[in-house]
Amino acid sequence: MIPHPSTVLVATLGRQPQVVTFGLDLLLAQGVPVDEVVVIHLAGPRYRQAYRRLAEAFPGDRYGDRPIHLRGVPVQRQGRPLDEIRDTTDADAVWRTVHELIATLKGRGLRLHLLLTGGRRLMALMAVSAALLHLEHGDRAWHLYTPDDVVQAAYNGALLHAPPEAGVQLIEVPLAPLGAYFPGLRPLLNISPAEAIAARVRWLDEVEQGRCRAVLARLSERQIAVLRAFADGLSPAEVADRLAISPKTVDTHKTAILAECRIAWALSDAERLGYHWLREVFGRYFGLVSQV
Repeated sequence: MIPHPSTVLVATLGRQPQVVTFGLDLLLAQGVPVDEVVVIHLAGPRYRQAYRRLAEAFPGDRYGDRPIHLRGVPVQRQGRPLDEIRDTTDADAVWRTVHELIATLKGRGLRLHLLLTGGRRLMALMAVSAALLHLEHGDRAWHLYTPDDVVQAAYNGALLHAPPEAGVQLIEVPLAPLGAYFPGLRPLLNISPAEAIAARVRWLDEVEQGRCRAVLARLSERQIAVLRAFADGLSPAEVADRLAISPKTVDTHKTAILAECRIAWALSDAERLGYHWLREVFGRYFGLVSQV
């Protein structure tokens, strides 16, 4: 008989330790055989205090009458615990901590229940990202609903266990385990937020440049000269002066240029375009081309 895989509750922990114990109590009441609780947390004083209060519920690696091990995983930035999330580099540290933890646990063949309610919202978002990448069909993700009166009574861990009639509920988060469906996605998606943003910007730049090139390929030399003048920041009157043509001719060329842009960018006639838009888009394009 194949043994049932060990089950771990992974939770993001903020300043309210009861979020973890409320969730754990509900999972145990459902018959989920939790063997270990792993909490991801920041290292600021109030977060450490919350973890200490939570640890009081696990004396001697026991939770009530059950053997359950509690383990804290502080977010690390450059080898040092991170006390708060203040910038993109801090967010990158959260990403790496969450992803490395979940990937390691799944590498050990463990079944995971992911509790997303505690801690900074950004931590929960990072955990969702990791879940999409690493979780499998037997794993679960949860949100904890706590009525307002129970929130007040349990504030800062004053109450670690809620009675059944209190109305605390686990709500399953329907996450499709993309990594399980498409294993080839894991190497592509396992990048930091900063890397993902940089890749997106590069991709958008390449797409925008392709659209600009498509427009230029369909314009006459005179129309390109008008477009370049707009890209340099000139007004229609200034374009007419530079190119020694009438304002009406400038307007005719502008209309033709914008018509090609609507095709390249798939914009409807309801989208208002003008020479300011040409300056913004093609000013960037000609600036990039001149650097090559």
